[in-house]
Parts: sequence; structure tokens; C-alpha cells
Amino acid sequence: MSGLEWGTASDQRFNVNLSILFTELPLLERPSAAAAVGFTAVELWWPWVDSPTPERSALDALKKAIEDAGVQLTGLNFYAGRLPGPDRGALSIPGEESEKFRANIDVAADFAESLGCKALNALYGNRVEGVDPAEQDALALENLVLAARTANTIGAILLIEALNQPESPLYPLVSAPAAVEIVDKVNEATGLGNARFLMDLYHLSMNREDLPSVIERYASKTGHVQIADNPGRGAPGTGSLPLEDLLGRLGKAGYEGWVGLEYKPGDGPSAAAFDWLPATARAAH
Repeated sequence: MSGLEWGTASDQRFNVNLSILFTELPLLERPSAAAAVGFTAVELWWPWVDSPTPERSALDALKKAIEDAGVQLTGLNFYAGRLPGPDRGALSIPGEESEKFRANIDVAADFAESLGCKALNALYGNRVEGVDPAEQDALALENLVLAARTANTIGAILLIEALNQPESPLYPLVSAPAAVEIVDKVNEATGLGNARFLMDLYHLSMNREDLPSVIERYASKTGHVQIADNPGRGAPGTGSLPLEDLLGRLGKAGYEGWVGLEYKPGDGPSAAAFDWLPATARAAH
């Protein structure tokens, strides 16, 4: 896959996930590193894995780093536990983790609003041994409704993501239909319509889903797209996924949102992991 092909055939707006790329650098240096290779938009998992409510000084420092770099924050996760790590979200886990998620809702929304970020991602959480799945699902819906209502107050959407079964065996949303079902339930409960599907093409491919069919069925309910190649979760062109074709299908289906680059950079610095995308295609347009 050549850079020329991507530069001429795709019209997507790309952002860089600073929680998986540029991780060889301290958090506060990553926004400027993304800007240095031509990107104008970034996204983040919740950066403070041990705290849903970090000190104001930490929030202000990250805000300043993003503003000083001249990049736009376009997506942010709510608190999701140890990520990367064994956790896959907190909102469906009874007890302390669910309480942490609730404590984080306003903090994350306020931070997003301060930077003009309009998309907040809420990872569902793993199944817990000894807890009735129905109890977890009821708690999840309650917390997702709270998150959706708060997101709506800042003009943002709430994203709900499907992960993949091999890498996340305890996560219940391991198909596009499962995630979209939750999206629909949240929208029905709130009446706001701001819950949307996060379509991660890598995760869906790991689940062996028919990606053209997923795009055809769910593009209209999709609020964000993320990509990595498969196998390996590397940059486009390192595996066998026809990512350019799939993004073209998304565009034809009416998707005009961001495409998050959420892949492993491989050996060497992250700056070398973007050779597949010409510099002229990295800046949002």
C-alpha cells in the first residue's frame, strides 16, 4: 500500500491516538510530537489509569500541552481502569470501579469541553466472576445514561465500542451488533440520540466479522472509527486488512467523522510509523 494511493483515494480525517502511539515519550510531549509529523488532531484513552479524578494541576498541564502543540483533541475515554492492562472499562463493575466511573464523568466532560472535544468513549467493562451478568448490564445502562446526559450538556456524543474476543475474553461486547444494541438502549433511555457506535475495524476483524456488511448496516450509527492492520495491530500495510477499501466504503456510506490511528508503532520511534500516509493527508481538512 503506497502513500500515493492513500493520498489520492481516501478523503478521511485522521487523528493519532496518543495512548498507543508516541508512548516512548512522556505524556506531555506527545501532542507536540504528533504535530511535528504533520497531524493536527489527537485522541486519548483516560491518561490517569490510577485516578478518575486527578489533581487540577495534572489536567491543566495536559490541556496546555495540547494547546501549545496546536492540535485538536477530538476524542477522550472516560476512566476505564488499567488500560493498557487487564481492565476493559469500569462502568459495569459493581462497587468501587463503578463509583470511580461516576466520579470521572464530570471531570472527563469538563476536560473535553475545555478543549472543544466532542466525543467521549465509555468502555463497558469485563464480566466479573460471581456477579450476575444481568446485574452488570443494568448497572452499565444506568451509568451509560448518566454519561450520555452529561456528554449532551457539552454537545458531545457518547461512544460505545466493541472489542475482540481473543484479546478481551471477559468483555461482553465482542461484535458490532452487541455494541449497537447497547447504543440503541441508551438512546431509548435518554431520548437524546447522542450515543453512537465506535467502529474499530481491527477489533471487528479479529472477531472475523464481515466488515463490508458491518459498514453497510451500521455506518449511520457510527460516531467514530479506529483502525489498525491485522494480524499484528500494526500500521496500515503491515497486515492483510484492506483498510483503504474499507474506509472508502465508509465514506460512500456517508461516514464523515474522524478515523483514529490506534495501532502499535512497531520497532523504532512512533514518528516512523506513518510512512504509509503522505504528509499532505495528515492534517485535518
